[in-house]
Amino acid sequence: MFYLLREKSKLKKAIIFLLFILFGSSSVFGMTPSEEKKLFQDISEIKATLKVFMEQTDKRFEQVDKRFEDMDKRFEDVNKRFDEIINFLWILTAIFTTLTATVIGFAYWDRRTIIKKSRDEAIEAIERQGKLRDLINALRELAEQKPELRTVLKQFNLL
Repeated sequence: MFYLLREKSKLKKAIIFLLFILFGSSSVFGMTPSEEKKLFQDISEIKATLKVFMEQTDKRFEQVDKRFEDMDKRFEDVNKRFDEIINFLWILTAIFTTLTATVIGFAYWDRRTIIKKSRDEAIEAIERQGKLRDLINALRELAEQKPELRTVLKQFNLL
């Protein structure tokens, strides 16, 4: 202990500490016991208000945490809704593509069959009504007499 007391600053600190212990805190600060009691009451009131303040801030932080959790749930719900909308749009796109391909295929098939039928009907009408029919009939009669003409008419399916 004497080693610590060699330096002046340490000596002053040690003396103040000993005086504080010997005479009590009230005598060092120059307070009476009633003032000291009032000071301790004020300190306990401050502690109580600080405790209430801390509890209120904790409650507020809990409320903020709940709000953030609610916002997270809302974002998840919105994301689910967007996924549903995108899936619905893909379904609509597939339906539209299928309908378009079907209509184009039907139009192509219908046009081809109608053109084929109309061509056959036109040929039949020309054969029935025109000079071509008479010419074919004359050639058929002549083919009975000439075998070379008969082979030519057979090649063109006119007999």
